[in-house]
Amino acid sequence: MKRYAIIVAGGTGQRMNSEVPKQFLKINNEIILMKSIRAFTLFDPKIEIIVALPQDQLETWKELVDIEGFEIKHSVVAGGASRFHSVKNTLSVIGCDGFVAIHDGVRPLVSQKTIFTTYETAEKSGNAIPYIDINDSLRFVDGLKNTSVDRSKYKSIQTPQVFDCILIKKAYEQEYFEKFTDDASVIENLGIKINLVQGNIENIKITTQVDLKIAEALSDYLSE
Repeated sequence: MKRYAIIVAGGTGQRMNSEVPKQFLKINNEIILMKSIRAFTLFDPKIEIIVALPQDQLETWKELVDIEGFEIKHSVVAGGASRFHSVKNTLSVIGCDGFVAIHDGVRPLVSQKTIFTTYETAEKSGNAIPYIDINDSLRFVDGLKNTSVDRSKYKSIQTPQVFDCILIKKAYEQEYFEKFTDDASVIENLGIKINLVQGNIENIKITTQVDLKIAEALSDYLSE
């Protein structure tokens, strides 16, 4: 069964306070986006990888691939105005003959177990979305009012999110809505049940300098 992985990397570096887009920064001497790509190749050497990047970053990426001697086979597609449109553009270049993972390019510490579990579950049930439990106390805010909520009923959602190719292509034919914060929300808008699987706590999304430092420490820890 064919496997695809779409790696979405649309960062500009604004929240990172960096002139370099966050996906092109390094943790432990490896560019974040390259580390994310490598995780999927380690899982399945035959997987077809497609990277979505802003149009104005395509040449920079090509240069980085040459400079770093990055040899993992992948193709690159220009992204769109939003994550939704970037994914939609990328889905247009893959077939309908298998399952596709859609992953944030700035989640380089996704575990092999998380990737395996999401594909395995999706291949049985049509889709799979990784989550981790929330340890902090939560409050619901409505205007000037706020109330505590039962955190056991809420989960923090990660990527990769894996889908049957036919199903996800159909979902992305819909009109864009702001409520589409991830790929699961796009699928769910068709009335399809979402299957949750356990993710890994190290699989953080790197968006700030603090995240970068945490990722470096976690990377060191995981390599011990």
